[in-house]
Amino acid sequence: MSITAERRTALIAEHATKPADTGSPEVQVALLSERIGNLTEHLKTHAKDFHSRRGLLMLVGRRRRLLDYVKKKDQGRYEALIARLGLRR
Repeated sequence: MSITAERRTALIAEHATKPADTGSPEVQVALLSERIGNLTEHLKTHAKDFHSRRGLLMLVGRRRRLLDYVKKKDQGRYEALIARLGLRR
């Protein structure tokens, strides 16, 4: 269910805006999207796992807030980010 260290470093390298960048909104949204995808797959087989469902909703809310922040700061960055991650909206 969690992200492996190799996958995490690959996501950070792919979405980093500069070298050694681990905290930019793009990286955070990419990591959250990976965790959301993993939890979604988990909930497909464990439909009654309500604790994980609550965690999923919290992650989705956090990602939404980060995306709103990026959209407010720079519309072009926002559109590029959602296109790269394949997110709707």
